[in-house]
Amino acid sequence: MKKIISLFLLCSVFFILLYPAPGYAKLLNTSPETEGEAIAAVGTQDVQLDISSTSAVLMEGSTGTIIFEKNKDERLKPASITKIMTLLLIFEALDAGQIKLTDEVSVSEYAASMGGSQVYLEPFEVQTVDTMIKCISVASANDASVAMAELICGSEEEFVARMNKRAKELGMNNTNFVNCTGLDEDNHYSSAYDVALMSRELITKHPEVSNYATIWMDTIIHTTKRGQSEFGLSNTNKLVRFYQGITGLKTGSTSLAKYCLSATARRNNMDLIAVIMAAPDTKTRFAEATKLLNYGFANYSIYVDDNNDITINPVKVVRGVSDTVQGEPAGKFSYLCVKGRSPEEIRKELVLYEKVEAPVEAKAKIGEVVYYYQNEEIGRLDIVASEAVDKAGYKDCFIKVLKRFFCAYK
Repeated sequence: MKKIISLFLLCSVFFILLYPAPGYAKLLNTSPETEGEAIAAVGTQDVQLDISSTSAVLMEGSTGTIIFEKNKDERLKPASITKIMTLLLIFEALDAGQIKLTDEVSVSEYAASMGGSQVYLEPFEVQTVDTMIKCISVASANDASVAMAELICGSEEEFVARMNKRAKELGMNNTNFVNCTGLDEDNHYSSAYDVALMSRELITKHPEVSNYATIWMDTIIHTTKRGQSEFGLSNTNKLVRFYQGITGLKTGSTSLAKYCLSATARRNNMDLIAVIMAAPDTKTRFAEATKLLNYGFANYSIYVDDNNDITINPVKVVRGVSDTVQGEPAGKFSYLCVKGRSPEEIRKELVLYEKVEAPVEAKAKIGEVVYYYQNEEIGRLDIVASEAVDKAGYKDCFIKVLKRFFCAYK
Protein backbone atom coordinates (compact mmCIF):
# COMPACT_ATOMS: atom_id res chain seq x y z
CA MET A 1 0.00 0.00 0.00
CA LYS A 2 2.84 2.37 0.88
CA LYS A 3 4.47 1.77 -2.53
CA ILE A 4 1.18 2.49 -4.34
CA ILE A 5 0.75 5.82 -2.51
CA SER A 6 4.37 6.75 -3.30
CA LEU A 7 3.90 5.90 -6.96
CA PHE A 8 0.73 8.04 -7.03
CA LEU A 9 2.61 11.00 -5.54
CA LEU A 10 5.46 10.63 -8.01
CA CYS A 11 3.02 10.55 -10.91
CA SER A 12 1.49 13.75 -9.55
CA VAL A 13 4.95 15.32 -9.61
CA PHE A 14 5.29 14.16 -13.20
CA PHE A 15 2.21 16.15 -14.23
CA ILE A 16 3.34 19.19 -12.24
CA LEU A 17 6.63 19.13 -14.14
CA LEU A 18 4.75 19.15 -17.43
CA TYR A 19 2.18 21.75 -16.40
CA PRO A 20 3.76 24.13 -13.89
CA ALA A 21 1.69 26.72 -12.12
CA PRO A 22 1.25 30.06 -13.95
CA GLY A 23 4.12 32.39 -13.30
CA TYR A 24 6.49 29.62 -12.21
CA ALA A 25 8.70 30.15 -15.24
CA LYS A 26 9.10 33.80 -14.28
CA LEU A 27 10.90 32.72 -11.14
CA LEU A 28 13.62 31.08 -13.18
CA ASN A 29 16.75 33.14 -13.67
CA THR A 30 17.04 32.70 -17.42
CA SER A 31 18.45 34.75 -20.24
CA PRO A 32 17.30 35.09 -23.87
CA GLU A 33 20.88 35.37 -25.07
CA THR A 34 22.09 32.52 -27.22
CA GLU A 35 25.73 33.39 -27.59
CA GLY A 36 28.04 34.79 -24.98
CA GLU A 37 30.77 37.24 -25.84
CA ALA A 38 33.75 38.55 -23.96
CA ILE A 39 33.05 42.05 -22.69
CA ALA A 40 35.87 44.38 -23.63
CA ALA A 41 36.85 46.09 -20.42
CA VAL A 42 38.86 49.26 -20.60
CA GLY A 43 40.96 51.56 -18.50
CA THR A 44 41.98 54.67 -20.40
CA GLN A 45 42.99 58.25 -19.85
CA ASP A 46 42.90 61.54 -21.73
CA VAL A 47 45.66 61.60 -24.31
CA GLN A 48 47.20 64.77 -25.73
CA LEU A 49 49.33 64.13 -28.80
CA ASP A 50 50.29 66.56 -31.54
CA ILE A 51 49.01 64.94 -34.74
CA SER A 52 48.95 67.11 -37.86
CA SER A 53 47.19 64.61 -40.13
CA THR A 54 43.50 65.26 -40.75
CA SER A 55 42.34 62.13 -38.93
CA ALA A 56 43.92 59.52 -36.65
CA VAL A 57 43.04 56.64 -34.32
CA LEU A 58 45.03 54.46 -31.95
CA MET A 59 43.17 51.28 -31.00
CA GLU A 60 44.05 48.26 -28.86
CA GLY A 61 43.19 45.09 -30.73
CA SER A 62 41.81 42.58 -28.23
CA THR A 63 39.41 45.02 -26.56
CA GLY A 64 38.76 47.44 -29.43
CA THR A 65 39.51 50.30 -27.05
CA ILE A 66 40.28 53.67 -28.63
CA ILE A 67 43.30 55.11 -26.84
CA PHE A 68 43.59 58.21 -29.01
CA GLU A 69 41.41 59.75 -31.70
CA LYS A 70 41.34 62.82 -33.86
CA ASN A 71 38.33 63.32 -36.15
CA LYS A 72 37.83 59.57 -36.01
CA ASP A 73 34.49 59.58 -37.87
CA GLU A 74 35.33 62.08 -40.60
CA ARG A 75 34.63 60.63 -44.03
CA LEU A 76 37.77 60.75 -46.15
CA LYS A 77 39.21 59.11 -49.24
CA PRO A 78 40.95 55.93 -48.01
CA ALA A 79 43.14 55.23 -51.05
CA SER A 80 44.74 51.77 -50.92
CA ILE A 81 44.00 51.10 -47.27
CA THR A 82 40.73 50.04 -48.89
CA LYS A 83 42.61 46.80 -49.59
CA ILE A 84 42.45 45.89 -45.90
CA MET A 85 38.83 44.90 -46.56
CA THR A 86 39.87 43.20 -49.80
CA LEU A 87 42.41 41.13 -47.87
CA LEU A 88 39.91 40.39 -45.09
CA LEU A 89 37.46 38.88 -47.59
CA ILE A 90 40.27 36.89 -49.21
CA PHE A 91 41.33 35.37 -45.89
CA GLU A 92 37.71 34.67 -44.95
CA ALA A 93 37.29 32.85 -48.28
CA LEU A 94 40.39 30.80 -47.45
CA ASP A 95 39.01 29.92 -44.02
CA ALA A 96 35.67 28.90 -45.55
CA GLY A 97 37.42 26.58 -47.98
CA GLN A 98 36.11 28.54 -50.96
CA ILE A 99 39.66 29.01 -52.25
CA LYS A 100 43.12 27.62 -51.46
CA LEU A 101 46.53 29.29 -51.50
CA THR A 102 47.60 26.96 -54.31
CA ASP A 103 44.63 27.78 -56.54
CA GLU A 104 45.50 29.38 -59.86
CA VAL A 105 44.07 32.78 -60.72
CA SER A 106 43.64 33.78 -64.34
CA VAL A 107 43.93 37.52 -64.90
CA SER A 108 41.13 39.11 -66.91
CA GLU A 109 41.65 41.94 -69.35
CA TYR A 110 39.72 44.19 -66.96
CA ALA A 111 41.95 43.31 -64.00
CA ALA A 112 45.06 43.84 -66.08
CA SER A 113 43.83 47.30 -67.11
CA MET A 114 43.95 48.76 -63.60
CA GLY A 115 46.11 51.84 -63.21
CA GLY A 116 47.89 53.12 -60.13
CA SER A 117 49.90 50.69 -58.03
CA GLN A 118 50.27 47.42 -59.92
CA VAL A 119 52.57 44.51 -60.63
CA TYR A 120 51.80 44.62 -64.38
CA LEU A 121 49.87 41.41 -64.66
CA GLU A 122 48.96 40.67 -68.28
CA PRO A 123 45.62 39.43 -69.61
CA PHE A 124 45.31 35.65 -69.20
CA GLU A 125 48.43 35.48 -67.07
CA VAL A 126 48.09 32.92 -64.27
CA GLN A 127 49.33 33.33 -60.70
CA THR A 128 48.52 31.48 -57.49
CA VAL A 129 46.34 32.91 -54.73
CA ASP A 130 49.45 32.96 -52.52
CA THR A 131 51.30 35.16 -55.02
CA MET A 132 48.31 37.45 -55.47
CA ILE A 133 48.07 38.04 -51.70
CA LYS A 134 51.77 38.87 -51.67
CA CYS A 135 51.31 41.36 -54.51
CA ILE A 136 48.39 43.05 -52.72
CA SER A 137 50.09 43.15 -49.30
CA VAL A 138 53.58 44.18 -50.37
CA ALA A 139 53.15 46.15 -53.59
CA SER A 140 49.52 47.29 -53.10
CA ALA A 141 48.72 45.85 -56.53
CA ASN A 142 45.41 47.02 -57.98
CA ASP A 143 45.52 44.44 -60.77
CA ALA A 144 45.99 41.58 -58.29
CA SER A 145 43.16 42.93 -56.11
CA VAL A 146 40.66 42.94 -58.96
CA ALA A 147 41.78 39.49 -60.12
CA MET A 148 41.13 38.11 -56.63
CA ALA A 149 37.76 39.89 -56.45
CA GLU A 150 36.73 38.20 -59.69
CA LEU A 151 37.96 34.82 -58.45
CA ILE A 152 35.92 35.01 -55.23
CA CYS A 153 32.74 36.69 -56.46
CA GLY A 154 32.82 36.51 -60.24
CA SER A 155 33.02 40.27 -60.67
CA GLU A 156 34.43 43.29 -58.90
CA GLU A 157 30.91 44.71 -58.53
CA GLU A 158 29.69 41.68 -56.58
CA PHE A 159 32.86 41.65 -54.49
CA VAL A 160 32.39 45.34 -53.62
CA ALA A 161 28.81 44.59 -52.55
CA ARG A 162 30.21 41.97 -50.20
CA MET A 163 32.79 44.48 -48.94
CA ASN A 164 30.04 46.91 -48.02
CA LYS A 165 27.98 44.17 -46.36
CA ARG A 166 30.98 43.12 -44.29
CA ALA A 167 31.65 46.74 -43.38
CA LYS A 168 28.15 47.09 -41.95
CA GLU A 169 28.59 43.88 -39.97
CA LEU A 170 31.75 45.35 -38.40
CA GLY A 171 29.99 48.60 -37.49
CA MET A 172 31.80 50.66 -40.10
CA ASN A 173 29.09 53.29 -40.31
CA ASN A 174 31.13 55.93 -42.15
CA THR A 175 32.33 53.75 -45.00
CA ASN A 176 31.17 53.10 -48.54
CA PHE A 177 33.25 51.19 -51.05
CA VAL A 178 32.91 51.64 -54.79
CA ASN A 179 35.91 49.53 -55.78
CA CYS A 180 38.27 47.00 -54.19
CA THR A 181 41.45 48.97 -54.90
CA GLY A 182 41.05 52.41 -53.36
CA LEU A 183 41.35 54.33 -56.62
CA ASP A 184 39.59 57.67 -56.22
CA GLU A 185 35.93 57.52 -57.21
CA ASP A 186 32.86 59.48 -56.17
CA ASN A 187 31.16 58.11 -53.05
CA HIS A 188 34.17 55.97 -52.10
CA TYR A 189 35.06 56.89 -48.53
CA SER A 190 35.92 55.64 -45.04
CA SER A 191 37.02 57.01 -41.67
CA ALA A 192 40.00 56.43 -39.38
CA TYR A 193 37.81 54.58 -36.89
CA ASP A 194 36.31 52.36 -39.58
CA VAL A 195 39.76 51.56 -40.95
CA ALA A 196 40.82 50.60 -37.43
CA LEU A 197 37.79 48.31 -37.14
CA MET A 198 38.57 46.36 -40.31
CA SER A 199 42.29 46.34 -39.48
CA ARG A 200 41.45 44.86 -36.08
CA GLU A 201 39.29 42.15 -37.66
CA LEU A 202 42.04 41.24 -40.12
CA ILE A 203 45.04 41.27 -37.80
CA THR A 204 43.37 39.53 -34.83
CA LYS A 205 41.30 36.95 -36.73
CA HIS A 206 43.85 36.30 -39.48
CA PRO A 207 47.31 36.99 -38.02
CA GLU A 208 48.84 35.03 -40.91
CA VAL A 209 48.43 38.19 -42.98
CA SER A 210 51.59 39.39 -41.23
CA ASN A 211 53.57 36.76 -43.12
CA TYR A 212 52.84 38.83 -46.22
CA ALA A 213 52.50 42.36 -44.83
CA THR A 214 55.95 42.34 -43.18
CA ILE A 215 57.88 41.27 -46.29
CA TRP A 216 60.29 44.06 -47.13
CA MET A 217 61.44 42.95 -50.59
CA ASP A 218 60.62 39.95 -52.75
CA THR A 219 60.06 38.91 -56.35
CA ILE A 220 57.42 37.22 -58.44
CA ILE A 221 57.73 35.48 -61.78
CA HIS A 222 55.60 36.63 -64.69
CA THR A 223 54.85 33.79 -67.11
CA THR A 224 53.34 35.02 -70.36
CA LYS A 225 53.42 34.11 -74.01
CA ARG A 226 56.75 35.94 -74.20
CA GLY A 227 58.26 33.65 -71.58
CA GLN A 228 59.22 34.20 -67.96
CA SER A 229 60.46 37.39 -66.35
CA GLU A 230 61.22 38.38 -62.76
CA PHE A 231 59.46 41.35 -61.17
CA GLY A 232 60.61 42.96 -57.94
CA LEU A 233 58.29 43.81 -55.05
CA SER A 234 59.09 46.50 -52.47
CA ASN A 235 56.89 47.11 -49.43
CA THR A 236 55.17 50.47 -49.39
CA ASN A 237 55.04 50.33 -45.56
CA LYS A 238 58.48 51.54 -44.53
CA LEU A 239 57.81 50.70 -40.87
CA VAL A 240 58.44 47.01 -41.60
CA ARG A 241 62.13 47.84 -41.85
CA PHE A 242 62.70 49.27 -38.42
CA TYR A 243 59.70 49.29 -36.05
CA GLN A 244 59.95 46.69 -33.29
CA GLY A 245 57.02 44.29 -33.29
CA ILE A 246 55.49 45.53 -36.55
CA THR A 247 52.85 43.16 -37.95
CA GLY A 248 51.58 45.20 -40.90
CA LEU A 249 49.44 46.48 -42.34
CA LYS A 250 48.67 48.75 -45.33
CA THR A 251 49.52 52.08 -46.90
CA GLY A 252 47.58 54.21 -49.35
CA SER A 253 47.99 57.45 -51.23
CA THR A 254 46.30 59.33 -54.06
CA SER A 255 46.17 62.99 -54.99
CA LEU A 256 42.79 63.34 -53.26
CA ALA A 257 43.36 61.02 -50.30
CA LYS A 258 46.87 62.34 -49.63
CA TYR A 259 48.87 59.88 -47.49
CA CYS A 260 47.17 57.15 -45.43
CA LEU A 261 48.43 54.30 -43.27
CA SER A 262 47.14 51.57 -41.01
CA ALA A 263 50.12 50.38 -38.97
CA THR A 264 49.80 47.37 -36.66
CA ALA A 265 52.31 46.14 -34.11
CA ARG A 266 52.44 43.60 -31.29
CA ARG A 267 54.49 43.68 -28.09
CA ASN A 268 53.97 41.81 -24.81
CA ASN A 269 50.82 40.13 -26.16
CA MET A 270 49.22 43.51 -26.95
CA ASP A 271 48.13 44.43 -30.49
CA LEU A 272 48.00 48.11 -31.37
CA ILE A 273 46.50 49.64 -34.50
CA ALA A 274 47.52 53.16 -35.55
CA VAL A 275 45.53 54.71 -38.40
CA ILE A 276 46.61 57.92 -40.12
CA MET A 277 44.48 59.51 -42.84
CA ALA A 278 45.15 62.49 -45.08
CA ALA A 279 48.69 63.14 -43.89
CA PRO A 280 50.33 65.96 -45.85
CA ASP A 281 53.29 63.81 -46.93
CA THR A 282 54.61 60.28 -46.66
CA LYS A 283 57.17 61.14 -43.99
CA THR A 284 54.45 62.54 -41.72
CA ARG A 285 52.23 59.45 -41.95
CA PHE A 286 55.05 57.15 -40.81
CA ALA A 287 56.27 59.54 -38.11
CA GLU A 288 52.80 60.06 -36.65
CA ALA A 289 51.91 56.36 -36.76
CA THR A 290 55.17 55.66 -34.94
CA LYS A 291 54.30 58.31 -32.35
CA LEU A 292 50.91 56.71 -31.71
CA LEU A 293 52.33 53.19 -31.41
CA ASN A 294 55.14 54.34 -29.11
CA TYR A 295 52.65 56.09 -26.85
CA GLY A 296 50.43 53.03 -26.62
CA PHE A 297 53.21 50.60 -25.78
CA ALA A 298 54.74 53.00 -23.24
CA ASN A 299 51.53 53.73 -21.35
CA TYR A 300 49.38 50.59 -21.54
CA SER A 301 49.53 46.88 -20.88
CA ILE A 302 47.02 44.14 -21.53
CA TYR A 303 45.48 41.70 -19.06
CA VAL A 304 44.06 38.56 -20.68
CA ASP A 305 42.25 35.79 -18.83
CA ASP A 306 41.10 32.52 -20.44
CA ASN A 307 39.52 31.27 -17.18
CA ASN A 308 41.31 27.93 -17.20
CA ASP A 309 41.59 28.21 -13.41
CA ILE A 310 37.89 28.32 -12.51
CA THR A 311 35.61 25.42 -11.60
CA ILE A 312 32.14 25.74 -13.09
CA ASN A 313 29.52 23.61 -11.38
CA PRO A 314 26.57 22.33 -13.45
CA VAL A 315 23.45 24.50 -13.48
CA LYS A 316 20.05 22.93 -12.76
CA VAL A 317 17.73 22.54 -15.76
CA VAL A 318 13.96 22.57 -15.22
CA ARG A 319 11.86 20.29 -17.44
CA GLY A 320 14.87 19.16 -19.47
CA VAL A 321 15.89 15.73 -20.71
CA SER A 322 18.93 16.29 -18.49
CA ASP A 323 18.68 17.65 -14.96
CA THR A 324 21.77 19.85 -15.33
CA VAL A 325 23.86 21.59 -17.95
CA GLN A 326 27.59 22.25 -17.86
CA GLY A 327 28.96 25.72 -18.55
CA GLU A 328 32.11 27.12 -20.10
CA PRO A 329 33.61 30.60 -20.63
CA ALA A 330 32.40 32.31 -23.82
CA GLY A 331 35.93 33.30 -24.76
CA LYS A 332 38.79 35.27 -23.28
CA PHE A 333 38.48 38.40 -21.19
CA SER A 334 40.75 41.36 -21.96
CA TYR A 335 41.34 44.50 -19.96
CA LEU A 336 43.49 47.41 -21.03
CA CYS A 337 45.54 48.63 -18.08
CA VAL A 338 46.63 52.26 -17.97
CA LYS A 339 50.17 52.81 -16.75
CA GLY A 340 50.09 52.65 -12.97
CA ARG A 341 47.42 49.97 -12.81
CA SER A 342 48.72 46.51 -11.98
CA PRO A 343 47.09 43.34 -13.37
CA GLU A 344 47.74 41.77 -9.95
CA GLU A 345 44.97 43.99 -8.55
CA ILE A 346 42.35 42.36 -10.79
CA ARG A 347 40.05 39.78 -9.20
CA LYS A 348 36.99 37.91 -10.43
CA GLU A 349 33.81 36.30 -9.15
CA LEU A 350 31.82 33.49 -10.76
CA VAL A 351 28.04 34.04 -10.72
CA LEU A 352 25.88 31.20 -12.10
CA TYR A 353 22.13 31.17 -12.58
CA GLU A 354 20.29 29.15 -9.93
CA LYS A 355 18.35 27.29 -12.64
CA VAL A 356 17.39 27.55 -16.29
CA GLU A 357 14.34 26.26 -18.12
CA ALA A 358 14.54 23.81 -21.02
CA PRO A 359 15.02 23.96 -23.88
CA VAL A 360 18.54 25.31 -23.41
CA GLU A 361 20.45 26.09 -26.58
CA ALA A 362 24.16 25.42 -26.87
CA LYS A 363 26.05 28.63 -26.01
CA ALA A 364 23.03 30.07 -24.17
CA LYS A 365 24.07 32.27 -21.27
CA ILE A 366 23.87 30.56 -17.86
CA GLY A 367 26.05 32.87 -15.80
CA GLU A 368 28.90 35.38 -15.77
CA VAL A 369 32.39 35.97 -14.54
CA VAL A 370 32.50 39.46 -13.04
CA TYR A 371 35.86 41.23 -12.96
CA TYR A 372 36.96 43.90 -10.50
CA TYR A 373 39.96 46.17 -10.28
CA GLN A 374 40.21 46.47 -6.53
CA ASN A 375 36.52 47.27 -5.79
CA GLU A 376 35.64 48.75 -9.19
CA GLU A 377 33.79 46.51 -11.65
CA ILE A 378 35.69 46.54 -14.94
CA GLY A 379 33.81 44.01 -17.04
CA ARG A 380 32.00 40.73 -17.43
CA LEU A 381 32.41 37.54 -19.41
CA ASP A 382 29.47 35.24 -20.16
CA ILE A 383 29.36 31.64 -19.01
CA VAL A 384 27.49 29.66 -21.66
CA ALA A 385 26.01 26.19 -21.94
CA SER A 386 28.50 23.65 -23.28
CA GLU A 387 25.74 21.73 -25.05
CA ALA A 388 22.03 21.91 -25.79
CA VAL A 389 19.44 20.43 -23.46
CA ASP A 390 16.10 19.59 -25.07
CA LYS A 391 12.79 20.02 -23.32
CA ALA A 392 11.54 16.80 -21.77
CA GLY A 393 8.44 15.18 -23.25
CA TYR A 394 5.88 12.90 -21.58
CA LYS A 395 8.05 9.86 -22.09
CA ASP A 396 11.19 11.52 -20.70
CA CYS A 397 9.40 12.77 -17.58
CA PHE A 398 7.72 9.44 -16.95
CA ILE A 399 11.04 7.60 -17.22
CA LYS A 400 12.55 10.08 -14.75
CA VAL A 401 9.70 9.47 -12.31
CA LEU A 402 10.05 5.71 -12.55
CA LYS A 403 13.82 5.87 -12.07
CA ARG A 404 13.46 7.99 -8.95
CA PHE A 405 10.71 5.70 -7.59
CA PHE A 406 12.66 2.48 -8.01
CA CYS A 407 15.93 4.05 -6.82
CA ALA A 408 14.15 5.12 -3.64
CA TYR A 409 13.12 1.56 -2.89
CA LYS A 410 16.27 -0.31 -3.76
